[in-house]
Amino acid sequence: MRTATPPPVAPTGDHHDLAIVLFAVIVLVTLGITLWVGRRGSAAEDFYAGGRDFTPLQNGFALSGDYLSAASFLGVAGLIALYGYDGVLYSIGFLVAWLVVLMLVAELVRNAGRYTLADVLALRLRRRKVRAAAGGASIVVTLLYLVAQMVGAGSLVALLLGTNSSGARTWTIVAVGGLMIVYVTIGGMRATTWIQIVKAVLLVAGSVLLTVLLMVRFHGDVAELMRQAAQHSGAGQRYLEPGLKYGGSVTSRLDFFSLGLALVLGTAGLPHILSRFYTVPTARAARRSTMWAIGLVGGFYLMAIALGLGATALVGSAEVRHANPAGNTAVPLLALVLGGGNGSTGGVVLFALISAIAFATILAVVAGLTLASSAAFAHDIWAGAWRGRPRRRRGRRAAVPASRRARARAAAGGRAAGGSGSGETAARLSEQQEVGVARIAAVGIGAVAIALSLFAQQLNVAFLVGLAFAVAASANLPVLLYSLFWRRFTPRGAVCSVYGGLIPAVVLVTFSPVVSGSKVALFPGMDFHWFPLENPGIVSIPLGFLAGWIGTVTSPEPADPDRYAELEVRSLTGAGAA
Repeated sequence: MRTATPPPVAPTGDHHDLAIVLFAVIVLVTLGITLWVGRRGSAAEDFYAGGRDFTPLQNGFALSGDYLSAASFLGVAGLIALYGYDGVLYSIGFLVAWLVVLMLVAELVRNAGRYTLADVLALRLRRRKVRAAAGGASIVVTLLYLVAQMVGAGSLVALLLGTNSSGARTWTIVAVGGLMIVYVTIGGMRATTWIQIVKAVLLVAGSVLLTVLLMVRFHGDVAELMRQAAQHSGAGQRYLEPGLKYGGSVTSRLDFFSLGLALVLGTAGLPHILSRFYTVPTARAARRSTMWAIGLVGGFYLMAIALGLGATALVGSAEVRHANPAGNTAVPLLALVLGGGNGSTGGVVLFALISAIAFATILAVVAGLTLASSAAFAHDIWAGAWRGRPRRRRGRRAAVPASRRARARAAAGGRAAGGSGSGETAARLSEQQEVGVARIAAVGIGAVAIALSLFAQQLNVAFLVGLAFAVAASANLPVLLYSLFWRRFTPRGAVCSVYGGLIPAVVLVTFSPVVSGSKVALFPGMDFHWFPLENPGIVSIPLGFLAGWIGTVTSPEPADPDRYAELEVRSLTGAGAA
């Protein structure tokens, strides 16, 4: 029989006042950072890259903050609490992904790009279609990730505040969306980075506190922790063995492999992660940032394993599943027990503290995602693809006045700026216009994300995160690796690679069990699925690489060896890097 504390429930009534106060403190602190930082500069480099003056340690914390979303903090521990060994396997994919980032892209992307992924491609593939494709794929990835975070915020905060009403979820989504728009439009990358640093410190500190209390409870005996977890899991020894979630059939094993492939490869193609490498001054600093991030993320996931086991041992899998079928409340419930149990002051304080950290996690991640998507629209699509489009005019009469107007504007600019300074003035005006478009895009993308999240708040949105990683691994990673390492790669190959991975990923998920054909699908009353896996990565990722190869070998225009040589020298040495 179980002798531990009786199964807890989330605090109710006045106990939520403390959580609300801590939430308000988090919001005020982050808004204060945004207003303070927002006055320090409005140039494009400040808005997109934070002035490139962050240290490797600061950027390492920001990278880990961008990566460790609410799904990492709450979801991974919840999966371990429910499925044991298989939950641990799920967390490994997130950690191994950083080795891919460190070895393949960190330094090269920092040297070759300026603000976004499309900048790396444009260095050798100077085509508007390439920029448009890369920018569009980046917006899709970040928007999917953004909607998942905001819907999760609505459900999580409503649950932690003791209500499951749709109104509470709706207002939470609107509030989080409004805050993320303020963070990005006022503070840009500099404010977003500092918010990520604060969030990462809070997240690591909270995890360390819970882990220490857990180890004290079990007197440092990890074996006893595992025995108690297996005893209260409802599955016995199977809890500590593979196969509890992913080993039931060949399809489930393939699904797990597909998910792992997407997680490991998708991180290197996530736009909000890649943009972090431009906030440091050199490629060496980018690599050191990644090493700091690996250490922080690795330590966090080790603690997440302990916290998941602790939730099962002290709370029980049945109670965790009863509070939330996905296990997302495992960590707050564990905090309640470790603080002294339901009704105790220590339990309520620790519960509210962990809830506030989860809320800070959500705010920071959605800010980073919104900034990445607005940068993709303004810098890649508006400035790089649409505004850079050559304008064709019919007839000689139309061409001559246009030329005269252009010369008149150039002369007027030269007189106003003092001769040779006119080019710099025009560049500054162009950058200011681009930043203005980025701010407007942040508002628009935020509004779209809020609307989609409100529509999806009653649905199972767990597939959105996996789909975001799958799209990043299918569309962004192939074109990035081909551009960096394949001499023969052509613009047609780049466009084919992006769309050849993006379209299959979206189509396969549309016709998968996560949309129809099961009780937990988006449309449980319908069945039009024919793709058996929940994650398309095992199919769409190879298709992205294959489409890039086919597009290149069938391209009538050969690759430019001089441009590839320029990219190779710059990516490896940093010569000419921004």
